[in-house]
Amino acid sequence: MTMKSVKKSSNLRAEAAKILHQILEEGQSARECLPQVQSQLKDQDKAWLQEMVYGVLRQLPILQFWLRQLLDKPLKNRYKIVEHLIMLGFYQLAFSRVSQHAAVSETVAATQSLNTIAMKGLVNGILRNFIREELKDKPAPNEQIASGLPKWLFKKLNLAYGEKMPTLLANMQQKAPIWLRVNSQKVDRQAFTQTLTQSEIQFEIPETHEQGVILTKGYDVTSLPGFDQGWFAVQDGAAQLAAEYLMPQAGESVLDCCAAPGGKTCHLIELQPNLKSITALEIDKMRAKRIEENFERLGHSGKIVTGDASQPDTWWDGNLYDRILLDAPCSATGIIRRHPDIKWLRKAKDIEVLVELQKHILNVIWTLLKPGGTLVYATCSILPEENQQQIDNFLRNTSDASLDETFCNDAKDKAGRQILPGDLQMDGFYYARLLKSI
Repeated sequence: MTMKSVKKSSNLRAEAAKILHQILEEGQSARECLPQVQSQLKDQDKAWLQEMVYGVLRQLPILQFWLRQLLDKPLKNRYKIVEHLIMLGFYQLAFSRVSQHAAVSETVAATQSLNTIAMKGLVNGILRNFIREELKDKPAPNEQIASGLPKWLFKKLNLAYGEKMPTLLANMQQKAPIWLRVNSQKVDRQAFTQTLTQSEIQFEIPETHEQGVILTKGYDVTSLPGFDQGWFAVQDGAAQLAAEYLMPQAGESVLDCCAAPGGKTCHLIELQPNLKSITALEIDKMRAKRIEENFERLGHSGKIVTGDASQPDTWWDGNLYDRILLDAPCSATGIIRRHPDIKWLRKAKDIEVLVELQKHILNVIWTLLKPGGTLVYATCSILPEENQQQIDNFLRNTSDASLDETFCNDAKDKAGRQILPGDLQMDGFYYARLLKSI
C-alpha cells in the first residue's frame, strides 16, 4: 500500500472497506490492519477512519439486515469487498454526521480505488434506495440485531444476565473512555492533573482509583504532557484493580502471568517498590518487547521471561512465588466496546477451548505458589464459564485453595467479582482472589 492509495479523502472509504474485509472475511485483528493504514494519514483522517471501521463493527447486524433487503444476491470473489463498502455507506447515512451527498458520492467513487468500477451503479442505486425507503428510521426486526452482537454471544449473555441485558447492551455499544494510571514513582496525581489542566486537557478524577485519571475527550496519549517522562500509563480502571487485589508486600517474589503489554506488572512495582523480585511472563516474543518498552518508559525494572504459562517446566527456575497474578487468555468479551472487532473474530466454538486452556493454566500455575500465598485469577471476559464457573470448578477440585470472599460481588455470590462494561466507567473484567493453605 502506498501513500498515494490513501492520500485523497475520497479513498478513505476504500481503505475502510479493505480493513473491514480483512477483519470480517480474513479474520485479521483491527489492531493489526488498522494502524498500517493510519500510519500514512493525517490525524483527522486517522480518527475518521477508525470511527467508521469501529462504527460498522458495532452496528454490523443491522447493516447486514439492510443489505439483505436491498441486495438481490450476495456478491462473491473480488466483488465481496463491495458489500463492506455498501455497509460503510449505510453506516455513514444512519449513524454519522457525514452529509447524505458526501456519503453517497464518495462511497460510490471508492469503487474505482477498489478496482470494482463495474459495481459503481449498483452501489449508487442501493444507497439511494436506502435513503428513499428511510430504512434507518425503521426499528430492528429483533433484539439480537438491535444489540449489535452475533447470535451466539447474544444468547449466552441473555442467559447469564437476564434483566441486566438492556443496560449491558447499551454500555457495550458505547465508546470506552481512556483511563490513565499515574506513575506514583515519578509524579503524584495532583501535580500530573495540574499539568493536564494547564495544557487544557479535559479529564475527571474517579473516586474509586487512587492513581486513576479519566480523559473525557479523545486524545493522542503520546502527545500528553509527561508521556516521554513516564508519568503515566494507559490502563483501564478495571485492569488497575489487579495490582490492588494482589496486594504485594515488601520482600516478596511475584509472578505476573500472560503479562504483556506490562501495565499490571508496572503497577505492581509502583504499588510495592520493595519487592524481592518480579517476573513478567509472556508467550509472545513481540508482545514481550512491549513489556520491556513500558519498563523503560516508566522507569521500572524486572525479569521478563518469554514462555508458555501452560508449560512451566520450560521456563520456571524452581523457586516458588509468594504471589501470582494470572491474567488468563480469554474471550475478551469484556472489552468489546473498546475493540468491537472481537465480536466477529471470536466464535462460539472458541469458548470451550479457552475454558480448557484456562483450567489447565490455573492448575499448573497453582503449583508454583508458596503455601500461604495468594493468586489472583483475572480475565477481561463477562462469560460465566470463563469466570465464576471456572473458579467454582477449581475450588471443588483443589483441596488447598480457598476464595477470599472480601473480593466478591455480594454475600450471595461468593465466586469473585464480575465487573460489567460501563460499571463505574470501567471495562468488563473478572477477579477471584485465591488463598493457598499452609
